[in-house]
Amino acid sequence: MVKVRKAVITAAGLGTRLLPVTKEIPKEMLPIFVKSSSMERLLKPLIQVIFEQLYSIGIREYFIVVGRGKRAIEDHFTPDLSFINLLRGRGKDDYAEEMERFYNMVYDSMIVFLNQPEPKGFGDAVLRARGLIDETFIVHAGDTYIASSNCEHLDKLLEIHFRYGCSATLLVMKVDDPRPYGVIGGETVEGDVWIVNRVEEKPQRPWSDIAILPVYIFETEILDCLSKVRPGVGGEIQLTDGIGGLLKMGKKVVAVKLPNHIARLDVGNPKTLWEALEISYHLSSKTSI
Repeated sequence: MVKVRKAVITAAGLGTRLLPVTKEIPKEMLPIFVKSSSMERLLKPLIQVIFEQLYSIGIREYFIVVGRGKRAIEDHFTPDLSFINLLRGRGKDDYAEEMERFYNMVYDSMIVFLNQPEPKGFGDAVLRARGLIDETFIVHAGDTYIASSNCEHLDKLLEIHFRYGCSATLLVMKVDDPRPYGVIGGETVEGDVWIVNRVEEKPQRPWSDIAILPVYIFETEILDCLSKVRPGVGGEIQLTDGIGGLLKMGKKVVAVKLPNHIARLDVGNPKTLWEALEISYHLSSKTSI
């Protein structure tokens, strides 16, 4: 399988549904539980868990899109050796080892922070990487985590992407209420894989219950499409509309259903944040997530 080396992680949203806690703390820095090799479990910022999952499949170049007030993310990804020494000096060796493990991944990676001056939408955030990426890449929202310890969802996306020669490969799931999501229509070609022929962002009159999750594999054509997209739903540049542009060009877009046994953790609003903590606490008692 062709190895993908680059990922765009979007972390520029305002997090208004989680105010006032997100006034100074980016929602992507909110924690979930993970299993530790040296402790029973610990809390990690969601964006760190996403970074570590992508690192585990070989991603080494990261473009993290941030906005105003997201300095905490940049600080978190800046190794602080004096803090490691402080932890060791206080006998907190387990925590020091956890931080060192994370910092070693950071040292082994190229991490570029891209600024999105205004919250103009998911598509605009991805577009910040235009001119910096010239090969297949992953896009992953910083507020949603797919809790697969062996990364089977990413392996499947990559396998399907290259086997079908896609311009875009989407992760999707069936939902009861599609209105808050982008949705797809298409033709089933194998198991839970669709050739996509239609997409729409946040449909007010849903015609599909197959929702797009914010994990994608793209070729660089998506960046050219996004540069031509006009503001859509919510007055924002929608990534779904960029995918629609690929379809109009006759490019191949495929969707892969998330297996039912894999949990999706989302910290985008109070209810889903609470669910993410509950689910991750349960999962961390069984296996590494």
